[in-house]
Amino acid sequence: MDLSNRLNDPALFKTQSYINGEWVGGDASFAVDNPANRQTLAEVSDVGEAGAKAAVTAAAEGFRVWRKTSPFERTRVLLKWLELIQEHTDDLATLITAEMGKPWREAKGEIAYGAGFVEWSAHEAARIHGETLPVPAPGARGWTIRQPVGVVSCITPWNFPAAMITRKAAPALAAGCSLVIKPAPETPLTALALAELADRAGFPKGTFNVICGDAAKLGPVMTGSPDVRMIGFTGSTEVGKLLMRQAADGIKRVALELGGNAPFIVMDDADLDAAATGVAQAKFRSGGQTCVSPNRIIVQDSVADAFIERLEAKISAVKAGDGFDTESDIGPLIHDEAVERVDALVKQAVSGGARIVVGGQPLADELGGSFYAPTLIDGGSFDLEIARSEIFGPVASVYRAKDEEQILGLANDTPYGLAAYLYTRDMGRVHRMSEGLDYGMIGVNAPMVGSASTPFGGVKESGIGREGGKWGVEEFTELKYVLLAGVNS
Repeated sequence: MDLSNRLNDPALFKTQSYINGEWVGGDASFAVDNPANRQTLAEVSDVGEAGAKAAVTAAAEGFRVWRKTSPFERTRVLLKWLELIQEHTDDLATLITAEMGKPWREAKGEIAYGAGFVEWSAHEAARIHGETLPVPAPGARGWTIRQPVGVVSCITPWNFPAAMITRKAAPALAAGCSLVIKPAPETPLTALALAELADRAGFPKGTFNVICGDAAKLGPVMTGSPDVRMIGFTGSTEVGKLLMRQAADGIKRVALELGGNAPFIVMDDADLDAAATGVAQAKFRSGGQTCVSPNRIIVQDSVADAFIERLEAKISAVKAGDGFDTESDIGPLIHDEAVERVDALVKQAVSGGARIVVGGQPLADELGGSFYAPTLIDGGSFDLEIARSEIFGPVASVYRAKDEEQILGLANDTPYGLAAYLYTRDMGRVHRMSEGLDYGMIGVNAPMVGSASTPFGGVKESGIGREGGKWGVEEFTELKYVLLAGVNS
């Protein structure tokens, strides 16, 4: 695919931050590289601490305007942003593939997924309301009001550089909040393109800000400024804990979507072909670099060999390659350090008794970038690091277990609780096991759990709060109670 036209479009390809309706540079810059070939795509300005402060100040001023804007006007502007995102799907997908590496058709799917949150949230703007309440005082009336929380700092990851922004920004804007968005340094170009489209959509100055630069300088402003009232973050549990500690000084609200260690459970009555297809879809999406990616595939003993045979055929057919190659099923990992980490996990698993069925090695020499072979591992101990932490790579690791009780114990033996998958045709098992799994989302005979209309989020160390549906919008509101006395006096 020829990138020259899209990637050189000056109207879309931005390398400066967007603050208070203007494009702003900094004194330093950082490189954005294509992980498929290690070529530099752009040098992006680092606005530093001064830029972060300017963005927060602009957002505080923008909030004063946007919070008073009619919800119907907020709907109109959000729908205009949606229209522009959909119109530029190919451009945005090209940026995602270039800076993150996922296959172009998958990147287009991400744009559609992310656009769904804009559409849903746009219509939710006019559905934010309170309730009339019974009160004990004679002649009095009570009611609740939902109002926007204020300036929101959004810190987003590289694995879904468009959707993780729209999933936070759209509901916050629908609620009447203003934003300061910091994208990951690996993938700022998509975020800046979304800011360009937001500018064209007509958001008031200061309402929508995107800043790029060193997290060590930008982060303390985004979490510490008294003008910021909420922090929305998607990323690692380690960083989430740090942000939560920083937010504590100002008693700021947090919405955290953090790490996962998803079990994919295959019971002895499951449709094994459907389960193998489900693993292939869920595990290798974004090259395994998703927080809901199956990490531990737990299969009931009696069907384990038959399931592994089916899964081996699926994984053997997965082709790694440049995301702009139409024959590629998965792209590169985000950088060489990620490849080294995944390879170390695989080697440790083998030393711990696991068997490599397919793959098991980096592909840098063959493909010239940060690639790792689609891999299937059979066996090994649950005490191994590969079973205890996120793999974040194209490695499916299968474990065997005896019965429901043992499987639930193994599945829940983790500090994480984001997503889990269960394949069974027994409705009794569906209820028992879905209620017994300590996870925020359960996919039963379904390899995908997220949508714009449903709640997305986890329990335990996988986060706080929910994104999506009415719950996603309510996260960005404060509930206020009003008591009016003497109505009938």
